[in-house]
Amino acid sequence: MNFFEDEINKVKEQGLYRSLRTLSSAQGPEIEINGKKVLNFCSNNYLGLANDPRLNAAAIQAIERFGSGSGAARLISGNLELMEILESELAEFKGAEAALLFNSGYHANIGVIPALAGEGDVIFSDELNHASLIDGCRLSKAEKHVFRHNDLGHLEELLKTSSPPNPLSSLSKRGGRWIVTEAIFSMEGDLCPLEDLLKLAEKYDAMVYLDEAHAMGILGKNGEGLAPSDFPPNLVSMGTFGKAFGSYGAFVVSSKSVKEFLINKARSFIFSTALPPAVIAASREALRIIQNEPDRRESLWKNIEYLNDHLPSISSPSPIFSIKIGSAEETMKISNRLLEEGIYLQGIRPPTVPEGTSRLRLTLMATHSEAQIKKMTSWIKNYATFSENGDKEG
Repeated sequence: MNFFEDEINKVKEQGLYRSLRTLSSAQGPEIEINGKKVLNFCSNNYLGLANDPRLNAAAIQAIERFGSGSGAARLISGNLELMEILESELAEFKGAEAALLFNSGYHANIGVIPALAGEGDVIFSDELNHASLIDGCRLSKAEKHVFRHNDLGHLEELLKTSSPPNPLSSLSKRGGRWIVTEAIFSMEGDLCPLEDLLKLAEKYDAMVYLDEAHAMGILGKNGEGLAPSDFPPNLVSMGTFGKAFGSYGAFVVSSKSVKEFLINKARSFIFSTALPPAVIAASREALRIIQNEPDRRESLWKNIEYLNDHLPSISSPSPIFSIKIGSAEETMKISNRLLEEGIYLQGIRPPTVPEGTSRLRLTLMATHSEAQIKKMTSWIKNYATFSENGDKEG
């Protein structure tokens, strides 16, 4: 038996083995997995735009004009005018000076953080940050400190005792401080106390890097996310198109000088072939819909309110609900049994979440009907009655 087989067997023994399930339908409230129709409650397609015909039409039109691929990195020959138009629209949407596209949220976080924070800088990272943020911090050569989840008191203690900031500004010379956090935490579903965090950052001459992947499109008056509409100078924000926008890719909004800096320093931007025209066009159309159709957000929040009322034990301020089971093995037994009953609710295990906190991560979409949520809720209410072998009792 070789090393790889040994490692796979260890993963299986720990209840952490992962395998792919095959979908044969578009994303939506109901999907087809391995030939079976099931209710989908684990997608980040929050506004139901991933299968919207208007995004499809915009993508097709872009292909007909620009072709299927961008051909190169943007600094070579792949900088389509569509990209610059979308960046201008995003900057206006966010109330910021500038925006810069990236190929994914992961690409953005592992490229931007090491560019912004280097040797001589200090990073303060929330303990429940997404893996891409953690990896971005690791790739930087900055001094790193982890603060307890959303605990601004602990963060202030670390800010007080860490190396003092460079008095000439964190953006002019090394010696700056960066607070790295999420807007909506992807596994917990809770929100960052951003207003107070920005005040703390200003007090200690720190910059904030905010991952708004799960907030973009659903929070804010017009879906602009958690960041304030008068975009503060000590903030850099990352958003994605792969969730509420129903497309693919990511972007960073910032000052013009930070954008120019990232074009020259962010390796994941410099050395990646640019996003294809179809994706850019679909994202532009999604942005238009999000700004002009608030009823989609209203439908989503109505569904969130319904689930909070009917499952108060797992209440959430976002479309992400965390049903903590504890054991990885038991989590997957329940997830598999729910799938048999026609409800797709994926189990989340370490290393995605801390040891002993395996859970079902439940997400809602604007396009879920009350009947679909009610059916799912009735099964979730019974999840604790599953016996050790995964068979439902009674």
